[in-house]
Amino acid sequence: MTDNSVLIDVIGWIGAVAILVAYALVSTRKLEGNSTPYQLLNLAGGACLIVNTIYYKAYPSTFVNLVWAGIAIYTIVRYGAGRRRSGENQT
Repeated sequence: MTDNSVLIDVIGWIGAVAILVAYALVSTRKLEGNSTPYQLLNLAGGACLIVNTIYYKAYPSTFVNLVWAGIAIYTIVRYGAGRRRSGENQT
C-alpha cells in the first residue's frame, strides 16, 4: 500500500462514519431529516466517499455519492433559505 492509498482509505472511512452517524441521529430522532447538521454530515460523508471511490475507480459508487451529496446540497439550500425567510418574518 502506498502512502496515498492509506490517506484515501482514511478519508473513505471518515465518510462512511459520517453517513452512518447521520443516519443513526435521524433514526433516533436526535436530528430532523431536513436539518442542516444532518445534511452537512451527509455532504461531508458523500464528499469523502467520492474521493475514495474515484481513487479506486469504483465509478458506480462515485455516482451514488455524487447524487447523495447533491441531495444534501439541495436540501441545505432549500430548507436553509426557508428558515432564514421564516426567521425574518418573525422579527
